[in-house]
Amino acid sequence: MLTIDGHCDVRFTAVREQFFRNFTERGDVGASVCVYLDGARVVDCWGGHADAARTRPFGADTIVSVASTTKGMVALCAHMLAERGKLHLDAPVARYWPEFAAAGKQDIPVRWLLSHRAGLPAIRRTLPAEALFDWEAMTGALAETAPWWQPGTTHGYHAITYGHLVGEVIRRVDGRSVGRFLRDEVTGPVRADFFIGVPADADARAAEVIAPPPPALGERTLWDTLLADPMSVSARTFLNPPRPPDLVNTRAWRAAEIPGANGHTSARGVARVYAALARGGEVDGIRLLAPATIERAIVEQSSGRDTVLTLPTRFGTGFMLGIAGGPFACGPGRRTFGHPGQGGSVGFADPDARVSFGYVTNQYLTRTAEHPDLRASSLVDAVYAALR
Repeated sequence: MLTIDGHCDVRFTAVREQFFRNFTERGDVGASVCVYLDGARVVDCWGGHADAARTRPFGADTIVSVASTTKGMVALCAHMLAERGKLHLDAPVARYWPEFAAAGKQDIPVRWLLSHRAGLPAIRRTLPAEALFDWEAMTGALAETAPWWQPGTTHGYHAITYGHLVGEVIRRVDGRSVGRFLRDEVTGPVRADFFIGVPADADARAAEVIAPPPPALGERTLWDTLLADPMSVSARTFLNPPRPPDLVNTRAWRAAEIPGANGHTSARGVARVYAALARGGEVDGIRLLAPATIERAIVEQSSGRDTVLTLPTRFGTGFMLGIAGGPFACGPGRRTFGHPGQGGSVGFADPDARVSFGYVTNQYLTRTAEHPDLRASSLVDAVYAALR
């Protein structure tokens, strides 16, 4: 019998109810959801199993590979360095990373890396699978790659390369990898489980990621469109280097720093970090950013049809912004920002409502027009209904 553990303030009972329905109606196997309101944890629920065989319970501290939900943490690290005066977002990337100037990229500013406008969503040269785990191989290949479009003229989702591009700038400026910086400057101080590079002592807490079931006969997914032409920028974005389907459940994947795609966290972890950003940059006396830095970070930089994803996306400087039909579209006028991840996870902050939200799941799903993934959005809708 399914049991939902944790606590939920009575005002947010509907969130717990929707979380239960995610298991009974929407396909969840193991998941957790966490909500902070003005720095106080008001929802903290978990349930199900951490493995496909359903032999391990999914606990409060179970961590999951959350794909692009990681990008919000990378953006936060960059803005912390910018606030300290160590990184200038409008300076050329080549000021910090001289090799990046090759192939006509000498004038690309750091801001365009963060807002997916640099024209570098994919590496042109074909790389072997093992290159994904080789930081120098990835950053060296990016440094030599010519942009796929005139930088700054449009935007396209830098699905994997975002983490190496921004992460290398962070490393050049600070000396620490983005995973180490996150641990030292963010998750350690605020006591949050969010890893880019899972340490060995946390490995046993990692859930098994369960691949999405195939779509029904005749249904098309976004992947059918993106991967139709293997040499297109969209296909190269996701397939170069290649990634076998079971890679995400290996120790090699968990241990590596692939900052655009392989963060591991719990709902508590991601909601805790965004709790600070939802209330001007501070939680429990620990300040990550100044309010003015957050305001600048969420000014829209890119919006409209995404050159890579071929659907509308909207970005500030590093953070994804709320958009109609998106996972944190919380109604007109909401200034929500954060990042979702492939498969269903999401973390975001709402600075006006002073709300932060985290949801992680080990059952990845792929949306289709006929069967959209409503797990996160049902929880988000219940949160905002409770706030009315």
